[in-house]
This record gives sequence, C-alpha cells and structure tokens, in this order.
Amino acid sequence: MDATDLADTDPVTAASRVLGSILTVGEVRARIVEVEAYGSPEDGPWPDPAAHSYPGPTPRNRVMFGPPGFLYVYLSYGIHRCVNVVCGPENTACAVLLRSAEIIDGDDVVKARRPGVRRAGDFARGPGNLGKALGIELSDNGTDLFDPESTICLELRGAETWETGPRVGVAKAADRPWRLWLPTSPAVSTYRRSPRAPSSIGDVPA
Repeated sequence: MDATDLADTDPVTAASRVLGSILTVGEVRARIVEVEAYGSPEDGPWPDPAAHSYPGPTPRNRVMFGPPGFLYVYLSYGIHRCVNVVCGPENTACAVLLRSAEIIDGDDVVKARRPGVRRAGDFARGPGNLGKALGIELSDNGTDLFDPESTICLELRGAETWETGPRVGVAKAADRPWRLWLPTSPAVSTYRRSPRAPSSIGDVPA
C-alpha cells in the first residue's frame, strides 16, 4: 500500500489502513496501535467540527489541504507534538491522528527521550508521548511519508480487526466512533471524555 490508499477514501477507512502500520523515524520503528480519524471543513464531504480543518485553510493547518500521505504536526497545550497523517482527496483536509504506538526498534533512543518510564507499553502511549518518543518536531510538519528519501517514513499495513469508540478529549462531535485501536496492545491509551462535551449520546458520523 502507498499514499494512493489514503487518497480516495473516507477518514475512517484511511484510519483503518494506518492502524497497524509501521512508522520509522531515524533509528526508531514503531507499530501504530491506536488512531483517530478527523474529517473535512464544513463544506467538505465529511464535515467535522472537531477537526483543525473545519474553519478552512489557515497557516497552521495548510498541510491538511495538500495531498494525502504527508505529515501534519501541531503543538497541543504548548507542549505536546501531535502527529497526523493527511488523508482523503487533495483539498478535502482530512487526517488521521496517531494516538499510540508500540516501539519495535530503537528502545535505547526512546528510553533516553522518555526517562523514568518503566513499562514498554507506556513509551508512546498517548499522542503527546508518541511524538516525544519518536523525536518528531514541529519542523517535520509537511514531511512526505512515502518519499524514500524522507527521514520519517510510513509503511502502510492496515489492520484486519480492531475496536472502535468515541474520540478522546474533543468537545465537539464527541460521540463519533472515529477512534480505532488494536485491543490486544498494552500501548492503547485510556478513554477520557472531554468535560466540555455534551453529556447526551447520539452524535453520529456525517
């Protein structure tokens, strides 16, 4: 599989193809075990008020409006570098957030970046920890993940089976089952509903 497998598809299908894939960043290789799908602007095919793309193009989200297969990196709470894979047809601005991963190679490098972490499953558990464990920086925003010359590469493998549930920590469209994970992985994060999200259940994918 390659970037074309992320192009002509909806965000959730793209997320299922990213799940189980291998991300290589220098000496570190990681298997993606948890992802979240994010949709398009209001006038797009999959309107998603929780997505960075929803208001339309901005200097921050412009990579999302480009071709699929590129890295979208943003800073959360001024601290955490969150890592996304752009998907969908060009200009639709969908993305898959990488929430958690299992480290396959480069344990020593990751341990130096995450001192004090005892369990291997916790090294890249949660999107902020994933970005730190893999050493991804804001300067990596816009990296072509399928260019063999890139320092960050994605090998799409997809997952045969997974579980789904609501996305973590979003206040809008909080009940869409757009979070996918591998249930047998110890690196999957804990679900936490945003206190700003409506208490009623019933939001469904657009």
